[in-house]
Amino acid sequence: MTWLAETAMLSQGWRRFLLLLAAGGLAGLSVPPFFLLPLLFLAMPVWVWALDGAERPKGWRRLFGPAFAIGFAFGWGYFLVAFHWLAAAFFVDGGWVLAAMPVAIAALAALIALFWGLASALAHLFWSHGWTRILTLSAWLAAAEFLRGHVFTGFPFDLLGYSLTGTDAMMQLASVIGVYGLTFLAPLLAMSPALIWPPDDRPWSRRLAPLFLALLVIAAQLGYGWNRLAGNISTERQDMAMRLVQPLVYEHADFGNVDPVALVDRLIMLSDMRMDPADQGLADITHLVWPESSLPFFLETYPEALARIARMLPEGATLLAGVPRRPYALDGGGARPPYNSVLAINGDGEVVASYDKAHLVPFGEYLPFAEFFAQMGVTQFVPGAEGWSAGDVKRRLMGLPGAPAALILVCYEIIFSGDLGDVEGAQFLLNLTNDAWFDASIGPAQHAHHARLRAVEEGMSLVRAANTGLTFATDPLGRITAQLPPGEMAALDLRPHQKLPATTFAQIRHWPFLIAVLAGIFVGFIASRRRRFRG
Repeated sequence: MTWLAETAMLSQGWRRFLLLLAAGGLAGLSVPPFFLLPLLFLAMPVWVWALDGAERPKGWRRLFGPAFAIGFAFGWGYFLVAFHWLAAAFFVDGGWVLAAMPVAIAALAALIALFWGLASALAHLFWSHGWTRILTLSAWLAAAEFLRGHVFTGFPFDLLGYSLTGTDAMMQLASVIGVYGLTFLAPLLAMSPALIWPPDDRPWSRRLAPLFLALLVIAAQLGYGWNRLAGNISTERQDMAMRLVQPLVYEHADFGNVDPVALVDRLIMLSDMRMDPADQGLADITHLVWPESSLPFFLETYPEALARIARMLPEGATLLAGVPRRPYALDGGGARPPYNSVLAINGDGEVVASYDKAHLVPFGEYLPFAEFFAQMGVTQFVPGAEGWSAGDVKRRLMGLPGAPAALILVCYEIIFSGDLGDVEGAQFLLNLTNDAWFDASIGPAQHAHHARLRAVEEGMSLVRAANTGLTFATDPLGRITAQLPPGEMAALDLRPHQKLPATTFAQIRHWPFLIAVLAGIFVGFIASRRRRFRG
């Protein structure tokens, strides 16, 4: 480690850039689904040591100089590893798109790494010796991650805090401080070895104390988690029985290849299948769920679909289905792009409620700067040449017939910590998703873990219906209570669990995190001023 510390401090130029790129790649293995947390403790100190030895240019280069490049290189390596699964979507269309894949993934990782580069540069402005420098860098990095999750519609995949959620017990701290609070804590703990090397005149006991303290914090986190898991009894609701269908619908990639009759045949067969000899099919089911993109066509092109659904559903049952929906302008001004919707259909074949996806995926469901990219033949990944319209987030809370209200979240919407909608009025979370774009990659598992953490933060059961997997349900503590194997055409029967009393996070949201970040920045400012005064 002494060699690594000295190398990070003394290296310059491309050698330092490659070292930080490699360290960032190792850090990217600490988040789901790998959870190799020790690698974060190996990688993060390299960033600190590199800043210790970084030059301090004058003028504007102080902000966009070596310190920025150090953070950018580390972030680029991290996001290349954490987001490499996005490449799987390029194989859906194939052709020339595959040739663009390496450039696109590298460009996306570089774009997001700019946030980390800025955090590194700002931290270096207030750099000092001793423990305050790791607090400063952690605070600015956490602020950058919060910014990444909110600006330009936000992209909060694989926040650093997910590295501290590898077990059911570790996940429970999110009920207090949320994933952003963990995102402040994770780098702070992982940077502690930077205070050990390179050697100095301090006794080993003092040099090792920060690392032991970090390990003690993780032990306390586990203890809190075990206590919370043991102290909360989760019970199933008896007022509803759900059946989730995992249909393996691949026609979502091209609406032109859809055979509506055959597809509805498959969905009805899976919905009414008998799980065992004692199973009565849909007779005891109150709510049937078909995932996002389960009907990849507009219902007006096959009106018989609603009639067939009505004949399938028993009296009092409701179908929740992920479908595209065309909105029409009432003033005759022309139709807008379609919605990615969830429709509630009753036993009479009537649509009794709906929700239109409000948080669209950039480059997936809408194309920023569409006219510019259209000149190069670039469109969004999800079919619909005219793009997709965003719905109203206030309509996420859906009152289900004969059941408590559910918070409907379509696919990507489940990853936005503290920004889900009317969680107070909901009794459970219902996530309809389609991760088939990323089959055979780590993407579906990563997305599923993010969803589980929302259940912990909000203290609500999560029901997740996925097209190709992972289909499962959790209790309000994030523990999986029922699931289907990925890639299997099947159905799953379950009951959501009762909601717990409001968690600390549900009551105060991001305030502890924001206060901690501001405190860390303030401490760094004071420490840097003292250093300059003494110098």
